[in-house]
Amino acid sequence: MAGGAGSLAALWTEVNRCGQSGDFSRALKAVNKILHENKEDVTALHCKVVCLIQNGGFKEALNVMNTHTKSLSSDLIGFEKAYCEYRLNRVENALKTIEGISEQTDKLKELYGQVLYRLERYDECEAVYKDLIRNSQDEYEEERKTNLAAVQAAQSTWENTTPEDLGLPESTYELCYNSACSLIGRGQLSAAMKKLQEDVTEEDIDAELAVIHSQMAYIMQLQGRTEDALQLYNQVIKLKPSDVGLLAVTANNIITINKDQNVFDSKKKVKLMNAEGVEYKLAKKQLQAIEFNKALLAMYTNQADQCRKLSSALQSQNPGHPRPVLIKVAQLCREKQHNKAIELLQRFSEEYPESASGIKLTMAQLYLTQGHVTKACDILRSIEDFKHKQGMVSALVTMYTHEEDIDSAIDVFSQSIQYYQSEQPGSPAHLSLVREAADFKLRYGRKKEAISDLEQLWKQNTKDVHTLAQLISAYSLVDQDKAKALSKHLPSPDTMSFNIDVDELENSHGATYVRKKAGKVVGETVPKEQGQEDVKKKKKKKKGKLPKNYDPKSTPDPERWLPMRERSYYRGRKKGKKKEQVGRGTQGATSGATAELDASKTASSPPTSPRPGSGTGSASNVVPPRQQKPAASGATRKKAPPKKKKSGKSGW
Repeated sequence: MAGGAGSLAALWTEVNRCGQSGDFSRALKAVNKILHENKEDVTALHCKVVCLIQNGGFKEALNVMNTHTKSLSSDLIGFEKAYCEYRLNRVENALKTIEGISEQTDKLKELYGQVLYRLERYDECEAVYKDLIRNSQDEYEEERKTNLAAVQAAQSTWENTTPEDLGLPESTYELCYNSACSLIGRGQLSAAMKKLQEDVTEEDIDAELAVIHSQMAYIMQLQGRTEDALQLYNQVIKLKPSDVGLLAVTANNIITINKDQNVFDSKKKVKLMNAEGVEYKLAKKQLQAIEFNKALLAMYTNQADQCRKLSSALQSQNPGHPRPVLIKVAQLCREKQHNKAIELLQRFSEEYPESASGIKLTMAQLYLTQGHVTKACDILRSIEDFKHKQGMVSALVTMYTHEEDIDSAIDVFSQSIQYYQSEQPGSPAHLSLVREAADFKLRYGRKKEAISDLEQLWKQNTKDVHTLAQLISAYSLVDQDKAKALSKHLPSPDTMSFNIDVDELENSHGATYVRKKAGKVVGETVPKEQGQEDVKKKKKKKKGKLPKNYDPKSTPDPERWLPMRERSYYRGRKKGKKKEQVGRGTQGATSGATAELDASKTASSPPTSPRPGSGTGSASNVVPPRQQKPAASGATRKKAPPKKKKSGKSGW
């Protein structure tokens, strides 16, 4: 017994020494020897769990705890169990384990905050870190403030809320980076860029260069500087950071810039988005955006089945989200199945009315592409959220006017005016609609219907002379007495005169009419005799120009108006005379003899007889060759044969 006790003491000493030096592998061997002697030793089991966790064996540690539940109670080993579940991405199980522990220590609260952050329960997470910072005094205060800043950045980015200013310092780069992320979520891009570009140590730059560049590129992309953003994103990819989440987000953003261009590069980036462990590094909305872009890329690369598969999976995960349905509709439209696309949109809008606004806008767009303007108008008028917006009213009136349905256009104006009359009377939007309605009715001859609108406008501003004149003009067709009564409110001519010199205005540069002054009478005009008429001078017709070789004695060729090839005496084109060939004799021999033997060059040869009806000669017009057409892509280009000269029409 003494020997056994001595060996156990030595083993415990070994465990203690290895634990202090950080050699947990050797410590684990010593603990296993202790457990070999006593399998239910609680301290040895606890030490084994700790050694396994330190060595990264989370599954083995969890198996030990689940096997010895009687010896290892939740209060004793609860933190280690929750930590193993958290590291194994069993976040929901970790939350249940933490909530089942009675004593909440600081380290358990730290883990609780991490679990809540992973579950995207940011408000509860913020409360946990505030409590830790307020009630703890140790060397980890800076890490807690960094985590609290990360929570506030997530709130502003994913929940579109403005967190309260807690006065967190920016003494470290992590705090400065989280502050920049929070500014991005609030839309303050320039301030966020300045935060990211602030001076930091070289060590920080080397360690965080990839994440800095990725966030800066994201700001540039939001600012519309896509070329600069793409360059920075590619630099991040070249750095090959170990964070698979960062690589996935960077690759996704590159794909969004490429869109339907450079699809081969986008396909390569998809591999980075499919890396193992990405789902544990990103928030749900980030993962959702990545899956949406995968489906869109499949559509752009004409992978119809893959696109439908991905969009169906997205729809099953997010039943009420309109984006998967819109991707399906886009794919159907690419396949020219517009009717099926409209049916799909109609079913979704009926099942999920809270998302129907955007869906109905897409339906209206599809109807317009098919030329069904009235159906598109009916869909737009059924959208309650946008029904009375000024942009919607403008679009509806334009489409109804295009269809020459003036009554429906006026009805749209009337409904919108009634809405603003009850909700926002006298507002700029209300008066603007009344003005547009009145002008529209007057433009299409509905003066009687425009009276109420004009009266409403004039009551708002009795000094508006233009509106008053329109109102008097409208009343003149209905009630002349009322028109006369209103005309009294018109300003008098004296108040409307502006001391304008009419003569000077008429004689000014650019006047379209100048009043001619009467000339002085020199003498009496001689009366014309009865029956005397003015003799109009007739313009002389110019004689047509004759050809230079015109011979008035010769009779014109009756076929002179026909092309040369169609004339009866055309015998084809004469071949050109052969050039004198160089003799094949000895060097220095001449070819003069050949010229002497050519009978056509002798003076005694009779002249050729002229063609009937022809003059002394006919000038031939040379038609310039046509330009060579460009070859189609992938085809070899061939030179066209030279065009033959066409002889022109002969003279007289």
